Order: sequence, then C-alpha cells, then structure tokens
Amino acid sequence: MGKKTKKDSEPPPKDIFDPLSVESKQAATVVLMLDSPEEEVQLKACEALYKFAEKCEDNKVLLLELGAMPPLLKLICAEDKIVRRNATMSLGVMAVHPEVRKALRKTDFISQIIKLLAPEEDTLVHEFSSLCLAAMANEFTSKVQIFEHDGIEPLIRLLSDPDPDVQKNSVEAICLMLQDFQTKAAIRELGGLQPLLDLLKSEYPMIQELALVSLARATEDVENRGELRELGGLERLVEFIGNQEWTDLHVHALLVMSNCLEDTESMELIQSTGGLSKLLQFCIDSTLPDVQQNAAKAIAKAARNSENRKIFHEQEAEKTLIQLLETDNALVQAAACQALAIMSENILSKSTIGEQDGIGPLIKLLNSDQANVREAASLALANLTTSSSNNCSDVVDQKGVEPLIGLLGDSKEGAQANAAVVLTNMATDEIMRTDIVSKGIVSALTSPLLSSNTVVQSKAALAVAAFVCDADSRTEFRNSGGLPALCKLLSSGNDEVRRGASWAIVVCATDTPSAMEVCKMGGLEVLQEIDQSTTRQNQFSKAALDRLLDSNLPAKYALTGKLTATDIIQDGFYDAGQAKFYSSMYVYEDENGERLKPTGKFLTLEEYSKQEVDSRRPVLLVNTKEPESKSSSPVPTPSEAELKTDSKSSVSVKSSKANVRRKESKKEREEREERERVEAERLAEMQKQQAEQPPPWHPPADTALENYITEVMTHIAPLPTTREQVTAMAQFVSGNMGGPIERGQLSSFSYELPISQIKYDLQCNVLPLGKIVTGIHYHRALLFKVLCDRIAVGCTLVRGEYGRAWNEIMLTDDEAPGAPKFPPKEYIVDLVHDPGRLMRSDCADAVNYQKL
Repeated sequence: MGKKTKKDSEPPPKDIFDPLSVESKQAATVVLMLDSPEEEVQLKACEALYKFAEKCEDNKVLLLELGAMPPLLKLICAEDKIVRRNATMSLGVMAVHPEVRKALRKTDFISQIIKLLAPEEDTLVHEFSSLCLAAMANEFTSKVQIFEHDGIEPLIRLLSDPDPDVQKNSVEAICLMLQDFQTKAAIRELGGLQPLLDLLKSEYPMIQELALVSLARATEDVENRGELRELGGLERLVEFIGNQEWTDLHVHALLVMSNCLEDTESMELIQSTGGLSKLLQFCIDSTLPDVQQNAAKAIAKAARNSENRKIFHEQEAEKTLIQLLETDNALVQAAACQALAIMSENILSKSTIGEQDGIGPLIKLLNSDQANVREAASLALANLTTSSSNNCSDVVDQKGVEPLIGLLGDSKEGAQANAAVVLTNMATDEIMRTDIVSKGIVSALTSPLLSSNTVVQSKAALAVAAFVCDADSRTEFRNSGGLPALCKLLSSGNDEVRRGASWAIVVCATDTPSAMEVCKMGGLEVLQEIDQSTTRQNQFSKAALDRLLDSNLPAKYALTGKLTATDIIQDGFYDAGQAKFYSSMYVYEDENGERLKPTGKFLTLEEYSKQEVDSRRPVLLVNTKEPESKSSSPVPTPSEAELKTDSKSSVSVKSSKANVRRKESKKEREEREERERVEAERLAEMQKQQAEQPPPWHPPADTALENYITEVMTHIAPLPTTREQVTAMAQFVSGNMGGPIERGQLSSFSYELPISQIKYDLQCNVLPLGKIVTGIHYHRALLFKVLCDRIAVGCTLVRGEYGRAWNEIMLTDDEAPGAPKFPPKEYIVDLVHDPGRLMRSDCADAVNYQKL
C-alpha cells in the first residue's frame, strides 16, 4: 500500500472578498469609515473616535470640523445595539464642548437622544445619552427642547438606576433643567422629589451635591415645599445636616432648608419634631464659616415672615445669632447681623436682643475693617433702636455714639443711612440728644447730605430735623455749611428726599438768621415751585414754606401780601412791595450767553440798598437800632485775633532765641532766616486782606420812628380799652403821615414828591419809615402795624392793589360792666379819611376803603 499524500484545502469562493485588516492613524480616515455599510467597520470606527475625542478638547473640535457629527447622528439610530452604543458614547463625549453643542442645536439631536433613555437600552447608552442631555441643558433653548420632547420623565426614572454614572448624569441634567420655572412644576407632577431625596444617601459626594442643588432650586416653588414636607424631607435634611461625615455638603443642605423654612407650616413642623433646636445648635457647634454663614442666612430668609419670627423667638434664635457675632469671620458676622436686623422687627425679639447683651457686639462691629460688616451691624442697630428707648440707652452706655457719628462719613452708603437712622431714633430722648450733639453730630451731618444716594439723603435730612432743635445747634449747622446742601435737596426728584429736606427746613427756619440764609440760597423760590406743582407738593413742603415765611416777615409780606396778628414786626423789617413768583426752571441769558439773575427773586435789604436810585416805589425800612459806633472798640475778628496770636508767637520766638545763646551753623541760620521771611510775608498778606475787606453793612437807624414808639408807649399804651388804643393810634398815625384826606381828594394828595426828595437826599431806595411825613394807605397801614405790635395790640397788615393796604382788628362790642362778652368781630381801621373810625369788615365802607 502506497504512502498517502496530504490533500490541499479548498480554495475560497470567487464571489467573496478576502478579509482586509486596515490600520489607520488619521482621524479623517476613521470619520470616512463611519459611512461604511458594514456594521463591524462602523462599530470599530465609533470606538476609535470615542477614544480619540476623550483625549482632549481640541480633538472634539477636530472631529466636528472633519464632519463626524452627521454620520454619528445616523448611527445612534442604527439597528445594531453595539453600534448605537458606540455612536452614543462618541457623541456624548463630543457634546461636552460648546462648539459641538452649538452645531447639535441645529439638528434634531435632542429628540433622538431622548429615545435612547428607554428602559430596553443598556446601561452605557443610558450613561452617555444622559451625559448628552446634561451637556445640552446648559443652554436655554436646549432646555426648552428637552422639556417639549418629554425628556424630564425618563431622566427622573434614571435617578433610580443602580449605575452611579447614570445617576450623576441624570441628576445633573435635572439640576440644570430646574433653572426653568416649568421644570419646577413638572418635577413634582412626575414624582421627581422622592428620587432626589433618595440620592442624599448616595456613596458619591458629587451625586449628593447635585441632588441638594436640585432640591434647592425645586423648593423655590411653594407647592414643591409642601410636597417635600409630605415626603418627610425636612426630617431627612435635619438628619443630613447633623451628620458630620458630610460637612462639605452642609452648605447646600442649608440652602434647601432655607427655602423650606419660608413657609410657616414647615417651621411649625420642624419645631414640633425638635429639628429647629437641632438646627440652631448646629449653627453654634459647626466650625465651618460657610456653614455658619448660610445657617444665619437661612434664619434671616425665614424670619421675613412674621409668624416665623415668633417661632424663632420661642426657640431663642436670638441667642444663637448673638454668639455668631463673636466669630472671626467677616461673612458670618455680616450674615448674623442681617438676621438680627430682621428678627428685631418682632417686638419681643427686639427686647430679648437687648437683654442678652446683643448691643455691645454690634457696636464693636461698627469699627470693622469690612464695609459689609459695618453696614449690616448698623442696620441691625437701626432696627433695634426703633421705638425702643431701652436699646437706645444701651447704645449710649456701650459707647456707640462716636462710632455711629463716624459712620456718617463712611464709604458705604448703606452704613451712612443706617447710622443716621440710629442717631435719629436716639434723638427722641432729650438727654441723649444733648449728649449726641455735644459729640459733634451736627457738623458731621453735612457729609451724608452731600451724598448722591437718595436713601442717605433722606435719612440724613431727617437726622438734621431731629438734632437742630435749639438755637446753638442751628447756629452750628449753619456755620458748618449744612444749609446749602439742605437747600439743594429741595430740588431732588425723589419724594422721600424732598419730604425729609422740607421737614429739616421747618426746624432750621425757626431761627431768623437760618431762614434768611435759606432765602438767600433760593430755598424760598424752590418751595414756591413745589407748592405750585400738582405732583411734587406735599404737606411737608407746605409746612416748610409757611415756616420760612413766618421767620422772614419781609418775604412773607412781599409774597403773600398779609401779616397776621401773631406776625410781630421787629427791627430790620422792610416792605419792598409785592413780589412776583420766581421760577428757577427758566434760565435767562443776555446777548453774550451769560446767565442773568431773574428779576422776580426776593432780594435782601442790603441788596436793595446797593441798587442805584430809581423812580420805582421805595423800600420802607423799620429799624430803630443804632449801627455799631465807629469810636467803640470793635470785637476782634478771627483774622485780627490770628494776627495778634501770630505776632505774639513771633515775638516770643525771637525773645527765646535772644535769650538762648548757642552756636548755630550757617545752614541752620539760613533756614531760620528763611522761615522768618516766609512768616513775615504771610502776616503782611493777612493784614493787607483785612485792610481791603469792606466794613459790614448796617441798616440806618430811624430816630423818628423811635420817637413815635416812645410817644405811643407814653400816651396810648396806658389807655384802658383796646378800642380806645386803636382809635388813638389811628389818629396818631394819620397826624404824622399828612393828616386826613377827604374822599375823592386822594389823587391830588401830594406824597410822591416829598418821598422822591428823601430818596435823593439819602441816595438810596431804602427809606426809614419815620422819615415819611406824607403817606397814603400802605405807608400808614405799615406804621400802624409797627406801633400796635409794640404795645401788644393785635392787628393784621393786608396789602391790596394800587397802593392800598389796611389793618384788621378783632374787637368785642362795648357792653355794660359785668355783661357777657360775645365773640370778637373784625373791624378795618380808617387811617386816611376819618382816622380812628372802625368799620365792620363786611360793610360797604370797608369794601370801598380797600379798593381804588
């Protein structure tokens, strides 16, 4: 038997392509392979692209530029599960880059990827499809598409997936989706709160953090907070916060708790379970500043509700917050101060904070280097001292006045406003007000008045009104330059600022010098404008205008045309005639564009006296004071006192140098001589300025008027009845003003020429009233009012038209002794035609007397 030979193998079929192993090192080649009809090639190409894209961010952009995205979008819908998986992995990694997401938003990618969240898909598909949605949810438009394509429900289902990567991606996508208000409602309706609570027990901190952030955003909705209560979420949050293993996540848990505690129902529930006391104790025991800060913020947020403040008070939350003030962290201190400020809106809490020595730590924080801490501490003190005299006293006892005054010039506007409020609250007590004024608050209030912040301006103006209650403080405020800033605030566009400034003017204008100063600065005109406005006028501005006019009778008579019986004319009064309404809203310019002074503005007596003599009616002056004698030794002015002091010091220096004999170097001698030369030049300059300074202007004294007053005091004041005094006074005035004038003869009564002669002789438009010996209605009415005021006979002065003026007197009818007195009646005194005749104000003769 012969030897067997080996048979040859069968050749491959002719219609089958032999297997070809391709090795590519170019991404472009692999991208082309995605279009292959073979699933094996597609699978390996997707796997290779996934690994390539995962290496760095630039690779993701490169694949996008090479056109990998369109074929990958097709492959995520492939029939083969492995191909779908690998394609999804590639897109999931690429979608992390913003440029890829931008390109994906132009496609129908989201609807396709949501389908891959179906339960029948494997875990890797769920992982990377949820990663895609988490990446896409960073943009608002993608959030809308995910919501519209019902992507919330499958994401919630995946929260319970056993794979931690799937959980992480799903909760991250939900966390981003919860930034939209529609998702907040959907998460509750689809039962998503329970899975989020379950994730708090996860072994992975990242998942726990994302779950807490999601819950924080979800609980911004009040209905979600109610659902969380029913699910026992508050107890689980308290338990989570109490676990020291999760200290890094306590901040996020406190944010969720902060939202929940806004509801009174949540507060009552957590109080009943003992969770609130645990939470407060946790604030003290924690050593992490972030945790303490957020705990204080949670208390502050919940305490905005009045019912919650009561619950916090029952749990002694004030004590916890006071202890937080003692920490060294500025953020914790600021948060605790803000919480105390809100808690102090409760009357019981306000008293408790004071009783538990909470004022002292707050005052210490007023000197903090951190502006936010100073602002928060001052806010807490502002609320604590409102309607609480005990807390105001504690501020004084704890030496808080000086730092509060210092805060009026703080760089933080909120601190300025709060300090002004605290000091204003304390000003209600006379003793405390006097003590605060002695520490320099009046001059310190000028700084906040100049602030650009309207809240600071209004609070500072109210503080001015509270502290310039006496003549000395008003003088100090005037000398410190506070009135210009206050007058400027009258023109503010803010209602509160105008009200505060008007009220401050009411107080300041009690003194005549301050009232005159306000008028010089245009405050009177601004208040008139406000009074004429239908939108800006208010009761405060009306009161300010009335007070300003009451303290400036010349302006009152010029603008209103009437002085009441209580308006007593003193020396320095002048009648400049009727003044027209002045508006600062209009700017007048000459032909060169220079601003002109409006002619309707009420001028001072000195300004009138410096005008050139003209043909207009004179300004009538009431003044019996003698000007300061030139021969008398004047009171040294500050400049003179300074000159004397400087000269004395110079003499003393020279004498000391003469007495002390020592050798000095050439350099020292030259320096000394230079100092002496500079000092001599300075003294010479000061003396020159003093010599060039014009002497102060004083109104001329009216000796004739002084004689009138003496005669009236001697002969008329002793008369037994007011009626007799009025009649005698009228006859006296008429006799010194040209005598009676018959009716119809007034036009022929020559009074203008003698008055013009007096103006020419004095070379001034201002005429002393006593120098006028031929006067008509308005001259006689003014003199009558002046003399009646000197003997305490009440009468008015009313201006009419065409030179008319009259006086009104209130008199009772003459009855038998012992008869009942009826209410007084108003009479007008005839000073022109039948001097001394009294006319009932409503009779025809009185009406004719008032008109031309």
